[in-house]
Amino acid sequence: MDILKRLFDMSDEKYVAFSSKLTPSVARDLFIGVRAPSIKKLAKEIHSDKKVEEEFLKDLPHKYIEEYLLHIYLINKERDFEKCINNIDNILPYIDNWMTCDAIKPVVLKKHPKEAEAYIKAWVDSKDVYVSRFGIGMLMSYYLDDRFNPKYLDWVSSLRIDDYYHKMMVAWYFATALAKQYEASISYIKERKLEKWTHNKAIQKARESRRISPDVKEELNKLKIII
Repeated sequence: MDILKRLFDMSDEKYVAFSSKLTPSVARDLFIGVRAPSIKKLAKEIHSDKKVEEEFLKDLPHKYIEEYLLHIYLINKERDFEKCINNIDNILPYIDNWMTCDAIKPVVLKKHPKEAEAYIKAWVDSKDVYVSRFGIGMLMSYYLDDRFNPKYLDWVSSLRIDDYYHKMMVAWYFATALAKQYEASISYIKERKLEKWTHNKAIQKARESRRISPDVKEELNKLKIII
Protein backbone atom coordinates (compact mmCIF):
# COMPACT_ATOMS: atom_id res chain seq x y z
CA MET A 1 0.00 0.00 0.00
CA ASP A 2 1.39 3.41 -0.98
CA ILE A 3 0.19 5.31 2.07
CA LEU A 4 1.57 8.68 1.03
CA LYS A 5 -0.16 8.41 -2.34
CA ARG A 6 -3.43 7.57 -0.59
CA LEU A 7 -3.08 10.72 1.50
CA PHE A 8 -2.31 12.91 -1.50
CA ASP A 9 -5.30 11.45 -3.32
CA MET A 10 -7.47 12.93 -0.55
CA SER A 11 -5.76 16.32 -0.62
CA ASP A 12 -7.78 19.54 -0.52
CA GLU A 13 -5.80 22.74 -1.13
CA LYS A 14 -8.37 24.84 0.72
CA TYR A 15 -7.91 22.67 3.79
CA VAL A 16 -4.13 23.19 3.57
CA ALA A 17 -4.70 26.92 4.06
CA PHE A 18 -7.09 26.31 6.96
CA SER A 19 -4.79 23.84 8.76
CA SER A 20 -1.66 25.90 8.32
CA LYS A 21 -3.37 28.94 9.84
CA LEU A 22 -4.28 26.88 12.90
CA THR A 23 -0.70 25.71 13.27
CA PRO A 24 1.51 28.68 12.38
CA SER A 25 4.63 27.02 13.83
CA VAL A 26 4.52 24.43 11.02
CA ALA A 27 5.53 25.31 7.45
CA ARG A 28 2.62 25.34 5.00
CA ASP A 29 4.35 22.91 2.64
CA LEU A 30 4.28 20.23 5.35
CA PHE A 31 0.48 19.99 5.06
CA ILE A 32 -1.14 17.75 2.45
CA GLY A 33 -4.65 19.01 3.24
CA VAL A 34 -6.55 15.92 4.39
CA ARG A 35 -9.41 16.19 6.85
CA ALA A 36 -9.31 14.19 10.09
CA PRO A 37 -12.29 11.91 9.29
CA SER A 38 -10.58 10.78 6.07
CA ILE A 39 -7.31 10.11 7.89
CA LYS A 40 -9.15 8.13 10.57
CA LYS A 41 -10.90 6.09 7.90
CA LEU A 42 -7.53 5.25 6.35
CA ALA A 43 -6.17 4.39 9.82
CA LYS A 44 -9.01 1.93 10.29
CA GLU A 45 -8.16 0.27 6.99
CA ILE A 46 -4.45 0.07 7.79
CA HIS A 47 -5.13 -1.21 11.31
CA SER A 48 -6.83 -4.24 9.80
CA ASP A 49 -3.59 -5.19 8.03
CA LYS A 50 -0.99 -5.71 10.77
CA LYS A 51 1.94 -6.04 8.40
CA VAL A 52 1.22 -2.70 6.71
CA GLU A 53 0.55 -1.09 10.07
CA GLU A 54 3.81 -2.29 11.64
CA GLU A 55 5.86 -1.16 8.64
CA PHE A 56 4.29 2.29 8.73
CA LEU A 57 4.77 2.70 12.50
CA LYS A 58 8.47 1.92 12.08
CA ASP A 59 8.85 4.48 9.29
CA LEU A 60 9.98 7.50 11.32
CA PRO A 61 10.44 10.36 10.91
CA HIS A 62 7.62 11.34 8.60
CA LYS A 63 7.54 14.48 6.48
CA TYR A 64 3.92 15.58 6.45
CA ILE A 65 1.56 16.44 9.29
CA GLU A 66 -1.06 14.06 7.93
CA GLU A 67 1.44 11.19 8.08
CA TYR A 68 1.97 11.95 11.75
CA LEU A 69 -1.77 12.18 12.36
CA LEU A 70 -2.28 8.82 10.64
CA HIS A 71 0.50 7.36 12.78
CA ILE A 72 -1.13 8.80 15.91
CA TYR A 73 -4.59 7.50 15.05
CA LEU A 74 -3.05 4.04 14.73
CA ILE A 75 -1.43 4.42 18.16
CA ASN A 76 -4.80 5.47 19.57
CA LYS A 77 -6.27 2.18 18.32
CA GLU A 78 -3.66 0.01 20.04
CA ARG A 79 -5.16 -2.11 22.81
CA ASP A 80 -1.97 -3.67 24.15
CA PHE A 81 -0.69 -1.40 26.94
CA GLU A 82 3.06 -2.04 26.65
CA LYS A 83 2.98 -1.87 22.87
CA CYS A 84 1.08 1.41 23.04
CA ILE A 85 3.62 2.90 25.46
CA ASN A 86 6.45 1.85 23.16
CA ASN A 87 4.71 3.40 20.16
CA ILE A 88 4.11 6.65 22.06
CA ASP A 89 7.74 6.90 23.16
CA ASN A 90 8.86 6.25 19.58
CA ILE A 91 6.86 9.14 18.15
CA LEU A 92 7.14 11.75 20.90
CA PRO A 93 10.66 12.91 19.89
CA TYR A 94 9.19 13.94 16.50
CA ILE A 95 6.18 15.85 17.85
CA ASP A 96 6.79 19.58 17.44
CA ASN A 97 3.36 21.21 17.29
CA TRP A 98 0.12 21.32 19.25
CA MET A 99 -2.00 19.70 16.53
CA THR A 100 -0.19 16.37 16.50
CA CYS A 101 0.54 16.52 20.23
CA ASP A 102 -3.11 16.89 21.21
CA ALA A 103 -4.23 14.18 18.79
CA ILE A 104 -2.49 11.49 20.87
CA LYS A 105 -5.31 10.05 22.98
CA PRO A 106 -4.73 6.30 23.48
CA VAL A 107 -7.79 4.79 25.14
CA VAL A 108 -5.70 1.95 26.55
CA LEU A 109 -4.03 4.39 28.98
CA LYS A 110 -7.45 5.26 30.39
CA LYS A 111 -8.11 1.56 30.93
CA HIS A 112 -4.81 1.08 32.81
CA PRO A 113 -4.63 4.19 35.02
CA LYS A 114 -2.32 2.74 37.69
CA GLU A 115 0.17 1.33 35.19
CA ALA A 116 0.07 4.53 33.12
CA GLU A 117 0.70 6.94 36.00
CA ALA A 118 4.49 6.52 36.15
CA TYR A 119 4.81 7.05 32.41
CA ILE A 120 2.61 10.13 32.56
CA LYS A 121 4.69 11.58 35.40
CA ALA A 122 7.85 11.16 33.30
CA TRP A 123 6.17 12.83 30.32
CA VAL A 124 4.89 15.72 32.44
CA ASP A 125 8.37 16.28 33.88
CA SER A 126 10.09 16.28 30.50
CA LYS A 127 11.95 19.44 29.50
CA ASP A 128 10.65 18.96 25.95
CA VAL A 129 7.70 21.30 25.37
CA TYR A 130 5.47 18.83 23.58
CA VAL A 131 6.35 15.73 25.59
CA SER A 132 5.37 17.63 28.73
CA ARG A 133 2.29 19.09 27.03
CA PHE A 134 1.24 15.57 26.08
CA GLY A 135 1.65 14.36 29.68
CA ILE A 136 -0.45 17.23 31.00
CA GLY A 137 -3.07 16.45 28.37
CA MET A 138 -3.27 12.87 29.61
CA LEU A 139 -3.82 14.09 33.17
CA MET A 140 -6.51 16.46 31.96
CA SER A 141 -8.29 13.85 29.84
CA TYR A 142 -8.08 10.81 32.11
CA TYR A 143 -7.32 11.92 35.68
CA LEU A 144 -9.67 14.75 36.60
CA ASP A 145 -12.73 12.64 37.40
CA ASP A 146 -12.89 9.47 39.51
CA ARG A 147 -9.13 8.87 39.12
CA PHE A 148 -8.21 12.32 40.41
CA ASN A 149 -5.49 12.76 43.00
CA PRO A 150 -4.49 16.22 44.34
CA LYS A 151 -0.83 15.39 43.73
CA TYR A 152 -1.44 15.84 40.00
CA LEU A 153 -2.09 19.53 40.66
CA ASP A 154 1.37 19.74 42.23
CA TRP A 155 2.93 18.02 39.23
CA VAL A 156 1.52 20.59 36.83
CA SER A 157 1.75 23.73 38.97
CA SER A 158 5.48 23.21 39.55
CA LEU A 159 6.29 23.30 35.82
CA ARG A 160 8.13 26.29 34.40
CA ILE A 161 8.74 26.01 30.67
CA ASP A 162 8.80 29.38 28.96
CA ASP A 163 6.84 28.43 25.85
CA TYR A 164 3.40 29.66 24.78
CA TYR A 165 2.04 26.23 23.85
CA HIS A 166 3.23 24.69 27.10
CA LYS A 167 1.93 27.48 29.32
CA MET A 168 -1.38 27.36 27.48
CA MET A 169 -1.75 23.66 28.29
CA VAL A 170 -0.98 24.31 31.97
CA ALA A 171 -3.64 27.01 31.96
CA TRP A 172 -6.11 24.74 30.18
CA TYR A 173 -5.43 21.98 32.71
CA PHE A 174 -6.13 24.26 35.68
CA ALA A 175 -9.21 25.76 34.07
CA THR A 176 -10.57 22.23 33.62
CA ALA A 177 -9.53 21.32 37.17
CA LEU A 178 -11.48 24.32 38.46
CA ALA A 179 -14.53 23.00 36.63
CA LYS A 180 -14.15 19.41 37.80
CA GLN A 181 -12.21 19.56 41.10
CA TYR A 182 -12.86 23.07 42.35
CA GLU A 183 -12.22 22.56 46.06
CA ALA A 184 -8.86 20.95 45.42
CA SER A 185 -7.67 23.35 42.73
CA ILE A 186 -8.87 26.80 43.85
CA SER A 187 -6.08 27.10 46.44
CA TYR A 188 -3.52 26.98 43.62
CA ILE A 189 -5.11 30.12 42.22
CA LYS A 190 -5.58 31.86 45.55
CA GLU A 191 -1.99 31.12 46.57
CA ARG A 192 -0.65 32.09 43.13
CA LYS A 193 1.25 28.87 42.56
CA LEU A 194 1.29 29.36 38.79
CA GLU A 195 3.45 31.71 36.73
CA LYS A 196 1.61 35.05 36.31
CA TRP A 197 0.63 34.73 32.65
CA THR A 198 -0.51 31.14 33.15
CA HIS A 199 -2.43 32.09 36.29
CA ASN A 200 -4.40 34.74 34.44
CA LYS A 201 -4.95 32.56 31.39
CA ALA A 202 -6.30 29.74 33.59
CA ILE A 203 -8.77 32.19 35.13
CA GLN A 204 -9.75 33.48 31.69
CA LYS A 205 -10.40 29.99 30.33
CA ALA A 206 -12.29 28.98 33.48
CA ARG A 207 -14.51 32.06 33.19
CA GLU A 208 -15.27 31.06 29.59
CA SER A 209 -16.42 27.61 30.71
CA ARG A 210 -20.10 26.73 30.87
CA ARG A 211 -19.33 24.25 33.63
CA ILE A 212 -18.46 26.99 36.13
CA SER A 213 -21.16 29.00 37.90
CA PRO A 214 -21.46 32.80 37.60
CA ASP A 215 -20.61 33.22 41.29
CA VAL A 216 -17.39 31.25 40.95
CA LYS A 217 -16.51 33.15 37.79
CA GLU A 218 -16.89 36.41 39.70
CA GLU A 219 -14.67 35.11 42.49
CA LEU A 220 -12.05 34.05 39.97
CA ASN A 221 -12.14 37.45 38.30
CA LYS A 222 -11.07 39.03 41.59
CA LEU A 223 -8.06 36.71 41.73
CA LYS A 224 -6.46 37.94 38.51
CA ILE A 225 -2.92 39.23 38.85
CA ILE A 226 -2.30 42.71 37.48
CA ILE A 227 0.84 42.41 35.36
